[in-house]
Amino acid sequence: MSTIPEKLITAGIDVGSAAIKVAIVETTGRALEVNSIASERMLAGASERTRRRDALAVAEGLFDEQLRVAGLTRGDLAYAATTGEGEALPFRTGHFYGMTTHARGGLFLEPDARAVIDIGALHTRAVRMDEKAKVASYRMTSQCASGSGQFLENIARYLGVTLEEIGTLSQQADKPEACSSICAVLAETDVINMVSRGIGIPNILKGIHQSMAGRYLKLLVAAGVRGVVLVTGGLAADTGMMTAMQETAAEQKAALDVRCHPQSVLAGALGAALWGGFRVRRLAEKGTPLPMLVA
Repeated sequence: MSTIPEKLITAGIDVGSAAIKVAIVETTGRALEVNSIASERMLAGASERTRRRDALAVAEGLFDEQLRVAGLTRGDLAYAATTGEGEALPFRTGHFYGMTTHARGGLFLEPDARAVIDIGALHTRAVRMDEKAKVASYRMTSQCASGSGQFLENIARYLGVTLEEIGTLSQQADKPEACSSICAVLAETDVINMVSRGIGIPNILKGIHQSMAGRYLKLLVAAGVRGVVLVTGGLAADTGMMTAMQETAAEQKAALDVRCHPQSVLAGALGAALWGGFRVRRLAEKGTPLPMLVA
């Protein structure tokens, strides 16, 4: 008969299209409630862009690095959970879908949140959840890339600015230039025309941010979201995008409180680690043998 562990350490590895995120979490107490936030803390966590390298190799390297940061070894883990495209990692002990991990990680970072909007490299999804991180509804962007992080990165490359500069530059805009929100190809054509007309980079970027923010708010409304929304995913670190979303919500008088957290980028990995701990406790409660520790 298994006993519920008093303390356990779990890891979450989020393998995204453009970046890898890893989080190591310690959970104390035997409570099985998902929203027992006070009993959980992050020991280590980081994000690293793949930059055309083998994603699984980057994931394993970052995973081992974060274990060292936390002063741990693989043998100290009760569970190593993957999410995103991480099912192929050989050392994992379980896998969770991205919507559920972002919902759980979002709730951990912002207990008042009842929705997250995960803005990734290739797509964006709005997820509405309850106070126990159970997904109630969701909506995703279409296949068009104009609502994705990759689109914004392409525009930045054309304008000759880095991803890190985008947010600051966007916030310097004094007269944002409207940009197509329908199609990535049309939007990129718009940008080329703006440059030829002498429109400044800050105004171009702010116009793009406003266009993308409008799409994101439509997703949230379509998913039935009200109240506090936490931005997660790679673009959560883009301060210009955050500002545009908050301003657009205010202008449209949407019943949304859009927030960000310093660790928002790690939400998927955090959620995977937390769900891993929840699974370990459930298995122990039922007397089921616990999964093998990571070798």
